[in-house]
Amino acid sequence: MARLDYVETGSEVADRIRARRGGRLTPLDGMLLHSPPFADGWNSLLGAIRGQGTLPGDLRELAVLRVAELNGAEYEWAAHEPVAKEEGMTVEQIAALREGGDRSVLDGRQRAVLDYTDAMTRRVRVPDELFAALREHFDDREIVELTVTIGAYNLVSRFLVALEVGS
Repeated sequence: MARLDYVETGSEVADRIRARRGGRLTPLDGMLLHSPPFADGWNSLLGAIRGQGTLPGDLRELAVLRVAELNGAEYEWAAHEPVAKEEGMTVEQIAALREGGDRSVLDGRQRAVLDYTDAMTRRVRVPDELFAALREHFDDREIVELTVTIGAYNLVSRFLVALEVGS
């Protein structure tokens, strides 16, 4: 059970969130709506990550799922696993993102994203050699978008876990 009640409101902020989500609010949204300004900013940031970037969707979702795995955010995993499949990830590739998964099913770009996600999430600092390997696969804009995605979904997962959203 969530640590706070979910807010269901007809506010302008809730309407903007519903518009981005195809007419519905999720439990995450219901928790965020305790603070409408934060919910509104969150909606703008996550809307940009999900819909306005140039980073391929399968790589975005790989990073999101790996963050969810590392941070124990099952709600986030459950929400994004179908999106990862829609973006072209196979069942085997998705399984590789779990702790101890078979990384051999991932290509070079995917492994670079996985390693970068692990470094950012576990240690925050990214070793130079790992960053150099990332640069072999991505341009500057893609690296910025990937970095923001990983950082943002660390925020999402920690919010979900701390407040027990969706449990």
